Amino acid sequence: MMEQTQSQFTHMNEQGRAKMVDVSDKSETKRTAVARTTVTMQPSTLEAILAGRVAKGDVLAVAQVAGIMGAKQTSSVIPMCHPLALTGVDIRFEDDGDTHLYIEATVKTTGKTGVEMEALTAVSLTALTVYDMCKALDKDMVIGPTMLLEKTGGKSGVYTREAE
Repeated sequence: MMEQTQSQFTHMNEQGRAKMVDVSDKSETKRTAVARTTVTMQPSTLEAILAGRVAKGDVLAVAQVAGIMGAKQTSSVIPMCHPLALTGVDIRFEDDGDTHLYIEATVKTTGKTGVEMEALTAVSLTALTVYDMCKALDKDMVIGPTMLLEKTGGKSGVYTREAE
C-alpha cells in the first residue's frame, strides 16, 4: 500500500484535523455505486423469511425500505459525507436456498461526489433490519462481508471489484 503524507489527505486541514472536503470546483457527473453484503443464518430462519412466516412481518419489504432510508440519511451518520440528492436507490435480494441471504444496493445521483458510502450504508442497514426482525428466531446470524462491487463517475472513473 502506498504511504501518504498528511498533505495528500483531502479530509485533513492544515492543522491536521478532520474536515469535510470542498467539492465546489468539481464537475457534476452521473455517479453510481453498487454494494453487497451477506446475512448468514440458520436454514429455518431463511425459510421463514422467504415464506413470510416471521412474526414481525414481511422482513424483506421492511428491510428494503430501511436500506433506502439509510442511503438517504448517510450524511447524518457518517460525519464527513456530503448530503446528496439521490436520484435512485434499488435494493435487491438473492439467497442460496440454505443459509445465505445476499443483499445488493445500487445508488445513483448526478453530483460532485460519489455515492459509495450511500450504497454501503444501504446494504448495512438492510442487513441490520433483517437481523432485528429475525433475532427472536436466530441470534447467531452473521452480517458480512460487506463490500463495494462497483462505482462509476467522477474523476477516478470506473471501479469494479475483482472476483475473489
